[in-house]
Amino acid sequence: FVGPSNTGKTYLATLVYALYSSLRGFPRIPLLNSESSLAKIRHGFEASANTNRSEEILRFSEKLKMDDHTLMWSDLPQSLRDDVRSYIKNPEIFSAELKRCYDLNSDSELLRLVDTQRNEMTVSLTVGAGHQKFWGIEIQNSGGGITVDELIKDDMLIHPDEGKVLGYEDLFYYVHHLTLGNPMGWDRQCYYLPASRGGIIQSYRIIATSLVTRSTRMGLERFPEVPTMSGAISDFIEKLILYEEDRASNDEIMYLTETLETEILAGQILVKQSLSGSSGIFYRPQGTEAEIPLSQTSSMISELVPLVLLLRSGIKPGDTLIIEEPEAHLHPGAQADIAVILARLVRAGVRVIVTTHSDWLLQEIGNLVIEGLLEDKTDEPASWLLPEEVGVWHFQKDKQVEEIPFHPRKGISPEDYEDVAEGLYNRSVNLQQRLEKKKGESGRESA
Repeated sequence: FVGPSNTGKTYLATLVYALYSSLRGFPRIPLLNSESSLAKIRHGFEASANTNRSEEILRFSEKLKMDDHTLMWSDLPQSLRDDVRSYIKNPEIFSAELKRCYDLNSDSELLRLVDTQRNEMTVSLTVGAGHQKFWGIEIQNSGGGITVDELIKDDMLIHPDEGKVLGYEDLFYYVHHLTLGNPMGWDRQCYYLPASRGGIIQSYRIIATSLVTRSTRMGLERFPEVPTMSGAISDFIEKLILYEEDRASNDEIMYLTETLETEILAGQILVKQSLSGSSGIFYRPQGTEAEIPLSQTSSMISELVPLVLLLRSGIKPGDTLIIEEPEAHLHPGAQADIAVILARLVRAGVRVIVTTHSDWLLQEIGNLVIEGLLEDKTDEPASWLLPEEVGVWHFQKDKQVEEIPFHPRKGISPEDYEDVAEGLYNRSVNLQQRLEKKKGESGRESA
């Protein structure tokens, strides 16, 4: 997401995060990964063969054994389809998460009145691949509460990723696998790194201590009105407080984390537990044994430490990472380097969404797309991208959001960036001409 400040980039990024949390991701098949749905399938196996639900599941399992049968949404047990539709049409699920993520007291506060337009909001989400649509939802909010409509196509094809599982005794695990795209997909997560992460990482231990103090009865008496924060920021702080390194992390992502430390941070990030159990974060520059407290490091270190910690704590292929302004406090060269890091995350299977003002970051992403079009992709580990893997959306004041197409010669270049560059050039030329004119006049006066 690119464009001037205060045009809605963070607003939309937060919406993506809220919808992801409400729907437990955006799986190819809606919400069959919910615990309630899977529990009901398992119950069907354990129940008597005379029950309707068990008969439904047995019929479905027989279809799985048919090599010539194309499995569709309409083939799933009716009770299971009803459960899914009931869940995604429940407005309370979305209402609660939207209010949490935006730190609001009511749904009506989501609305923003612009000029003379009607005070209403519509959120449309479609899940698909290429030109094929699988399912979607539409959320309406006109100030009187949220309503939700669903669209699930009965002829939506359902395909397992690794062959067909035979036998109804494996159906529970089959649906678990099939709905999430891979056997480990059950744990897919969405992570949000807010623009304020640098300040938060510097003070999260103070925040944690304050929260503990206020959680006691005496604390409630001293602080009767505790201020709140958005769900994205509170989730981020919670991950810092509960940080634990995942030693079983994906090898490619762990190597990428080491590259980030070596090539951009020029040092190592250390997390040490104190006697009280809280974590202290230190920076060790390359070639030294010094351990510098984070409060004494540069702003670049503070900005990138949260990304290092998230990568170490178990981001996996299939997860989604949302980062606000990854270029913050970075030298232009480091901004280009962070674009490569983000591309390598994509190559590792992580979905990445960024809000940015950086022309350097966009230029490097354009270069990586061009590299992806070449047959001899030279970099190792891979950081190339393909045009269909990158979508750039331009936010402008009082205008609709528009997609910026990739151009092989121009790369990715928002028009307002070009306008700023042209304006600066013209101003520079004008000032130079005036300066030369003044020098000439001074020379004639001296003569």
